[in-house]
Amino acid sequence: MLRDATHCLNARLRVGEQFFCEVTCCSRHVTVWLLSVSVVYMNLGLIIGIAVVLGAIAGGVIVVLINRSTQQSNAEMQAASWELPAGVAELLESIEFPAIIVNSSVRVVAASPAAAQFGLISQDRLAVPELVAVVEDLNRSAEPIVRQLEIPRGPFGDATSSIEARASKFGSRYSLLLVADRTEFRRLEEVRRDFVANISHELKTPIGAISLLAEALSEAADDPDLVRHFADRLSDESARLASITREIIELSRLQAEGALAKFSTVKIDKLLRKSVDANRVLASAKKIDIVVGGAEGVTVWGDFDRLVVAVNNLLSNAVQYSPENSRVGIGVADAEDRVEIVVTDQGPGMSNEEAERVFERFYRTDQARSRTTGGTGLGLSIVKHIVNHHGGDIRVWSLPGQGSSFTIRLPRNPAETD
Repeated sequence: MLRDATHCLNARLRVGEQFFCEVTCCSRHVTVWLLSVSVVYMNLGLIIGIAVVLGAIAGGVIVVLINRSTQQSNAEMQAASWELPAGVAELLESIEFPAIIVNSSVRVVAASPAAAQFGLISQDRLAVPELVAVVEDLNRSAEPIVRQLEIPRGPFGDATSSIEARASKFGSRYSLLLVADRTEFRRLEEVRRDFVANISHELKTPIGAISLLAEALSEAADDPDLVRHFADRLSDESARLASITREIIELSRLQAEGALAKFSTVKIDKLLRKSVDANRVLASAKKIDIVVGGAEGVTVWGDFDRLVVAVNNLLSNAVQYSPENSRVGIGVADAEDRVEIVVTDQGPGMSNEEAERVFERFYRTDQARSRTTGGTGLGLSIVKHIVNHHGGDIRVWSLPGQGSSFTIRLPRNPAETD
């Protein structure tokens, strides 16, 4: 009986073990299936995520392409709207006076060649602030504007050009600026005034002296010594009259239109040599040393013959007004944007009031000494006109008893600054 019970228990244990094995196997299958399902869902999520990213990238590319196309279309439309009417640019090319078309931002969109030659534009901008103000006033009022303006002739000095500026609207987007140069008309008017005011007095003096000397000469016909004396005086006065006439003609030429038309590269070394040679005889007669120094190989853009006249007048004055056994210096300073020619003497010097007027026509600091040296009072005025025509200026430093120093400042040669 005990054996039967044991056998029965073992049979049940075997059945339980088989069930446990089946349950364990089934559990393994279920686990494998769950893992498989998890992998499938993970792969599906990854695929969906990649698809979302690719879709976003594609959408971004499409948006960029659309924006670029829109911007390009807008730029083309804007460029088309800013285009000048057909034939306007060609018309400006044939105009001989300055004509400029600017947009609402005061940028130059077209201009005649004369506008650049006159120095009114630089790249795509107006180079003259006064003209910018005219266009800005036109944009505010929309009414045509006509103004008389004085604009600088060059980077140095007080020389100006007189212009008449006319501004009016050109279509709905542009402004038309026309400029007429009135400098020569104003200069001729000043010449007429100066001639009437000054020349009558200056010519009256030597002409009157010649007349009196001629009478005295006829009355002293029996006295050879008086005849020689009056003849010498007559010769001096006639030479003075000839000098005044010559310098008046020179000054008139400088004030005429196109007086300095032969511009080229001028070598300052050659300019100084020619001026020194012209005054060497007079300097030797007074035992005056002419000392040349400063920078070498410097050039400017100008009229060589006229610049020789200017430097020669300064050097001649320095020699004439310096005492014997003294020294006259002439030198060149090469600055960054200009060239300076300095003439220094050991003469009597001038006061501040005299220095301020020394460049006026017919002005002489010492009338008696001017008669002795043959001065006319036009030499320094001629120098100033020549220098102004070159866009430069002339300055003077002087003290009574300490001599004078005249400085010509000229713009550097554009070929050297490029």
